[in-house]
Amino acid sequence: MAIERAFSASFHLPERGPYALSHIDGRWGNEFRLQRDPLPVGTLVRESRRITTSHGGVPYFAIDSDRLGDVAGEEQGAVWFGTLQWSGNWKLIAERTADDRCLVHLGLNDHDFGWTLMPDEVFEAPNVIFGYVTGGHGAASRVLHDLVHDELAPRPSYIPPVVYNSWYATMFDVDEAGQIALADRAARMGVELFVMDDGWFSGRQNDKAGLGDWWPDREKFPNGIKPLADAVHAHGMQFGLWIEPEMVNPDSDLYRAHPDWVLHFPERPRTLMRNQSILNLARKDVQDYLIDIFDRLLADAPIDFIKWDMNRNVSEPGWPGHDRDQRELWVRYVEGVYRVWKQLRHRHPSVIWENCSGGGGRIDLAMMALAEQSWVSDNTVPAARLEIQEGYSRLFPASTMASWVTDEDKENYSLDFRFHVSMAGALGVGGNLLEWSATDQARAAEHVATYKLLRPIVSGGDLYRLRSPRDSKISALAYVSKDKGEAVVFVYRLRPGRPTDAPIIGVTGLDPEARYEALESGVTRSGSGWKQVGIKVPLGDDQSAVLRFSRRR
Repeated sequence: MAIERAFSASFHLPERGPYALSHIDGRWGNEFRLQRDPLPVGTLVRESRRITTSHGGVPYFAIDSDRLGDVAGEEQGAVWFGTLQWSGNWKLIAERTADDRCLVHLGLNDHDFGWTLMPDEVFEAPNVIFGYVTGGHGAASRVLHDLVHDELAPRPSYIPPVVYNSWYATMFDVDEAGQIALADRAARMGVELFVMDDGWFSGRQNDKAGLGDWWPDREKFPNGIKPLADAVHAHGMQFGLWIEPEMVNPDSDLYRAHPDWVLHFPERPRTLMRNQSILNLARKDVQDYLIDIFDRLLADAPIDFIKWDMNRNVSEPGWPGHDRDQRELWVRYVEGVYRVWKQLRHRHPSVIWENCSGGGGRIDLAMMALAEQSWVSDNTVPAARLEIQEGYSRLFPASTMASWVTDEDKENYSLDFRFHVSMAGALGVGGNLLEWSATDQARAAEHVATYKLLRPIVSGGDLYRLRSPRDSKISALAYVSKDKGEAVVFVYRLRPGRPTDAPIIGVTGLDPEARYEALESGVTRSGSGWKQVGIKVPLGDDQSAVLRFSRRR
């Protein structure tokens, strides 16, 4: 039996249109951009053909009315929503028929897809998660966040550690002494997890060699990784590494031994991107190699955290030697990634995993079940991150949203502003600490201490998007604890703003009957009062504020 299309679900909406489709668009460095398109007669197609979920979007839809007066907002209106639990090629078709019916189809992309189903075999299409709310897009997001926390997350009630990552400080120029110097600064700042990024493995002087040879470089680390890990642990921090398992450089021992292991067509040139090829994880022998080599790496040194990256998309999707339909590759590759990840998690259950794909190129509900957190974008400019993080929050909770304070665009954004943007997710630091002044280091330590106090609310609370950065130079969001006892509000003002602008922010999500004190001002009002009257936040251009609320008896 030949399968050439395997959509997971089709939805027929009530005949009371017209409707609009909200979806997530983007590209590298500009991921998770929210879009809303009125549905014309015909079809609107969103898809990925890249063997990953892709920077260009997420398999997600939200449908609401496009009739004046019925359009759903953040906290009101009917919304139908759904997303595919899959990390490879996908397709979404939103259709408005000539007789004004609305349909949505979601599943595996049928582009170049084929599957030979033999007798007694089973083909299982990915799950679709879907729902309906009458409380607007905010209610839909909170449902999805609870699903991740309560059902999908590999570690229940996960609280993300404060991370320092060495990439921007050292690039490929890593060694034991240099990393220990950074770790010393990070520890004094209150960081809880130190991660050494690219450059640590055999032959890795730049991006032209080494991928595939996953053992410590003998010149940089003659005694292996363990002495560095021990030094980091002695500072009271956990220790992590960056890896890119799915890639191989032609200049590597692995490629020289197994040039047939990469995705390629025998009759075509092999196209490199970033000087690397993609290993064919549809092959079991490739999966077994990766499981074995990373199992040994994690057994040989006390490693607490792995950042798994994937930095290119497919160009020659060929599988020489496969005796069935070559087009099975698109599914079998993703299943191979899942197998490697699950095996390593099973063998090393204490390790925390971060999902990365050149930024946010492979983030979806299937990956939420494999990794505790995700690297959302390589773009760390604060103004851009506000919109990227807003789009990310449509589906995924703050506890999974790795967000670093870096030195990027530091001339335009203060350290306070950069920290406040990152504190709305899983806080990390990626700047070159050896170049930070003593004043900046001390200020950063204050922010880290504050974040640790707020972290239970940010990570485990309910999100309310109060003002969108897409609509105004002033944006705000709130996290409210599940028992509604506490809340934290982040407010940001970008340039250029009117000099007289002092935003009044209505705080949503509090218990309307309970009384809450704004801890910064000492003012007490009911939850209903804070929503209706709000709080005035005087900010200048590129300034921000973090406001805390506590319920009073």
